[in-house]
Amino acid sequence: MERISLPIRPRRNRKSQAIRALVAETKLSVDDLIMPLFLIEGDNQRVAVESMPEIDRLSCDLIVEEVCALDSLGIKAVALFPSLPESIKDREATESKNSKGLLQITIKAIKEAVPQMCVITDVAMDPYSSDGHDGLVEGGEILNDATLPILADMAVAQARAGADIVAPSDMMDGRIGYIREELDEAGFENVGILAYSAKYCSAFYGPFRDALDSAPKAGDKKTYQMDPANVDEAVREVELDIDEGADIVMVKPALSYLDVIAAVRSSVDVPVAAYNVSGEYAMICAAAERGWVEKETAMMEMLLSIKRAGADIILTYFAKEAAKLLQR
Repeated sequence: MERISLPIRPRRNRKSQAIRALVAETKLSVDDLIMPLFLIEGDNQRVAVESMPEIDRLSCDLIVEEVCALDSLGIKAVALFPSLPESIKDREATESKNSKGLLQITIKAIKEAVPQMCVITDVAMDPYSSDGHDGLVEGGEILNDATLPILADMAVAQARAGADIVAPSDMMDGRIGYIREELDEAGFENVGILAYSAKYCSAFYGPFRDALDSAPKAGDKKTYQMDPANVDEAVREVELDIDEGADIVMVKPALSYLDVIAAVRSSVDVPVAAYNVSGEYAMICAAAERGWVEKETAMMEMLLSIKRAGADIILTYFAKEAAKLLQR
């Protein structure tokens, strides 16, 4: 066969794994990953989340064991989400301030066992609310301003228990500034805020709500979570949260909003996080169970796409599996 003279051959940079690694434009690291964990009451309790294969709700003692395992894999941060019985929920999320509550006890136990682990806590009413909404409900309306003191008290209680970063996920207007002021006033000026700045009203949250039994009892979340049609609005929300004191901003979900991640990354100079949410996780697992995709390859491709879009930090239920692969 006649040899063709081609001065430029892009395939030369793809001919071996060593060369591909040298020229890779995007690098995924275990340092980029945060593992979300679901908490339940009791001792030695492990309850599977049916819609999220290999993900369990764990009691405090087992959470500590899991955090130790994550630490050994190089994962440096966990995000905690409590699943609580209906009997202790009320419309004002009173349990969220309980110094002896499930979340606060678990924070303390983690920090005692693995002090170097960064503990991130969710600030929103829905896990504690009898209404299942992220804000205070009155006459079917989710009240913005009346919700802010509840969120601030919650954040201070989490900081007092030892949280390193609080993460308001409620999407109420003005909550970052309100929480920042209350944290500072309480002496927690070094506790960071990871703001769920662009949190969309998405169909991909279903398995998460199964895990926490936190779906709204009535109505939906469209008046406070963002319309999936909007990108410019996301950038505006992010900029507002930064102005109010957010240390890190987040786009949620990740996979269907890669363009939003990219737009936010190009607009701000603070770290950008993305949440690879429960529905995205469940899709890969379900397809892999049926043999339609190879799980590890699809998982890593998805995480790499989120990183490539501009996320500095990825919250993902694949964190533990990905960390093991990245160690190879």
